[in-house]
Amino acid sequence: MDDDRPAGVCAVIDLERGDGALELHGPLDTARFHRALHRIAELRPGPRPPTPRLLRHTADLHTVELPPDGGTSEPCPAGLLADLLTAAPGPEDHGRAGAGTAAGPAGLPCGTLPRTHPVTPLQRQRLTAALDRPGHQNEQVVWRWYGPLDTVRFEAAWQAVGARESVLRTAFVWDPRPRAVVFDHTSTEVTRHPHGTVIRRAALLARERVRPFDLRRPGAVRVALLDSGPTDTAAPFTDVVVTYHRALLDTWSVRLLMRQCCRAYLADGVLAGGERRPDLGDCARWIGDRDLAPAGGSRRTPARLPARPGVPRPGPAGSGGTGVLRTALSPLRSAHLTHWAARWGTTESSALQAVWAMLLYRASGAAPGPATVGFGLDVPGRGLLLEGIEGVPGPFETALPVTVTVDAARGLPDLVRELRDQALDMAACEWGTGQEPASAAHAGGGAGGLLAFDCGPRPEAAHGEELAAHGIRLEEQEAAGAPAGYALRLRAGHDARRRLVLTCAYDRDLVADGAARTLLAHTARLLRRLPAVAEGTAVGDVLACLPAAVTPGVPDGPVTRDAAPLLPLRGASAPAAATVCLLDVPGAPRTGHWELVRHYRGPEELTALRLTAGDQDAQATALGTLARSRGRLVLGGYAGTGALACELARQVTGHGVRPPLVVIGGARDDPDGPRSLADALRRASVKAS
Repeated sequence: MDDDRPAGVCAVIDLERGDGALELHGPLDTARFHRALHRIAELRPGPRPPTPRLLRHTADLHTVELPPDGGTSEPCPAGLLADLLTAAPGPEDHGRAGAGTAAGPAGLPCGTLPRTHPVTPLQRQRLTAALDRPGHQNEQVVWRWYGPLDTVRFEAAWQAVGARESVLRTAFVWDPRPRAVVFDHTSTEVTRHPHGTVIRRAALLARERVRPFDLRRPGAVRVALLDSGPTDTAAPFTDVVVTYHRALLDTWSVRLLMRQCCRAYLADGVLAGGERRPDLGDCARWIGDRDLAPAGGSRRTPARLPARPGVPRPGPAGSGGTGVLRTALSPLRSAHLTHWAARWGTTESSALQAVWAMLLYRASGAAPGPATVGFGLDVPGRGLLLEGIEGVPGPFETALPVTVTVDAARGLPDLVRELRDQALDMAACEWGTGQEPASAAHAGGGAGGLLAFDCGPRPEAAHGEELAAHGIRLEEQEAAGAPAGYALRLRAGHDARRRLVLTCAYDRDLVADGAARTLLAHTARLLRRLPAVAEGTAVGDVLACLPAAVTPGVPDGPVTRDAAPLLPLRGASAPAAATVCLLDVPGAPRTGHWELVRHYRGPEELTALRLTAGDQDAQATALGTLARSRGRLVLGGYAGTGALACELARQVTGHGVRPPLVVIGGARDDPDGPRSLADALRRASVKAS
């Protein structure tokens, strides 16, 4: 390929000329241009304005003259057209002359489909978290599939699930606030790894967890299959690893999807019936139309805890990654724990909370006196009075704060019952605040981590007998959670052998491996000790069974950064008249900007605008300051951010500030995208100077 020829189409939008003039660099298929105009007409019903004119100058240079629109379009037609023309070619473009070399998976950029719905407050927060700590938002559920597994049939089953469940065809666009868009079609990634061809299970899980999701495109779930070896067991099996993003799904939802997959697999990859309703869009609209604050302000407000001295603060994001540890109680000990909790009118979840509260109390150093401890508690979040909510896949699981006073002289059963009562109180207002705490610092004001106890539908329970008729047995192995914005998250649940499995996911920037291992071991030891606890047994007596080693504390979680929205990427190499700012969209791969910086040849300073899901005013203010600082602003972004970029450019225009030039290009599926966008930005910078 000629280095002077961009691999895909890049668009330069000059909003200073009426409602925007487009300059297109790269090979352009005129049939695709007309399909883009048709798509825009679908988005903007009503009287059609005059058709834009496409002027061809050379094979790789076109301009588009847009008719006046009065500045009332939403989204901006220039940005929307740029999104459509710079995206990776869809299935209708493959095999067509002039479609460009940026071939990749089918799909149009987000924000270009007529079916949209609002995002929930919880989704807005997780989209922001996806920008700060992307590794905290990917989670997994693992099943073991005993018996024959037809890959083609299994993949067809997942595609059938995608056609039925709109959440699998949902992505996000920021223009300038986040909204969800539902695509007509998508394809769930299913990859099979035969034994001996790749890696061990632990390595596969870790690799899938760190792979990012591009939230601008549908497909926030992927499936990896790992076959067992001939000597692993007498019964061959395949591990089914489902990885998903918390902005669109939760553990309950993934179990629902796997249940649908089993149903479709048994029906030769077909699901009867149409798309599920209600779906996530219906739930988002239902939530948006109601005030979900608890009536009369009945929700208890946890006490604010003083920060402990010596608690480590967050280190550089992503420098340590996520650690995962696991242990389990035997089936007999798990049964004893269940019976003991039932004797006091509680559940194993309350028992786990009591054990965790005791460990936090021991780590505080307040014994034998009283101390108030706090932590986060995951709840299903499906308490909405919406018919069918139990069967809707979506991100409903949320964290609520728990605080409790622990004293060495206090009876343990009394502590367990108080935590049970708190959980019952919270069940009535799971959506009362509309968002979860961003870190453990909000879960009671101090440091305490996050607890979760698995519940929800099990696919093996729904279709176990039908699968068995085909020589198949399905067992859930684990739900490997992420820290979810906390320093440490402890998830508990039963496996197929009725063992209570404890999974500890922790941020290695904040919690050392040894500290996490000690906390998990102490938790399991106390849970084994509980069945011997009688009514009069005090907390101090139970803690005495732990070894003399110090119980580590749980530090504050990585809070959302309060840094300025502008992130410097590269200083100016020489005096320049223009300023280049890139849009950093939540969920998009972070490596693209650094690749672009490496390819950029101009002297201009490069800056990124962090587009979080909240505080749009601060972002607009920061961008306005940048636009007034020096020279003309060049605002750039990868394909799919055109409508957003134009909206931001309009916001900062006025009072003597020229409209920024907007540059869109570098399709996500184009391996040469960063270089293409860098070249287009350089040309625009020269033009702006």
